[in-house]
Amino acid sequence: MSEIATFLAAKTYAVAGASARTHKYGYKVFKALLGSGRETYPLNPITEEIDGHKAYPRIAELPVVPESLSIITPPEVTRQVVADAIAAGVKSIWMQPGAEDAQASEAAREAGILVIDDGACVLVLLARE
Repeated sequence: MSEIATFLAAKTYAVAGASARTHKYGYKVFKALLGSGRETYPLNPITEEIDGHKAYPRIAELPVVPESLSIITPPEVTRQVVADAIAAGVKSIWMQPGAEDAQASEAAREAGILVIDDGACVLVLLARE
């Protein structure tokens, strides 16, 4: 199974950088995962709710450990999100274009996490399903 197929086969997801602002990619990725029938949780430390879904400040505060994590944050934030993901036991991470951070990718891979950080966009792949 490809890395993308593995990521998309998860039962639970979280979106770091999910946004309540509908023009932002964090909103679009969150809504696309939800719209495809996937159990998805928004992560945002300053937003309480996104379209009726409770937003969580950190992975550790989610009601479940997500199998897959999509990251749409600035690279300096990505490092902390990945550290949290490693500590929580997330299985796969997809850094969306612009969120990539070499240090975070290396740490996640060393922890045995599947990492997609090649510039591919989850929105494009979900549109093909």
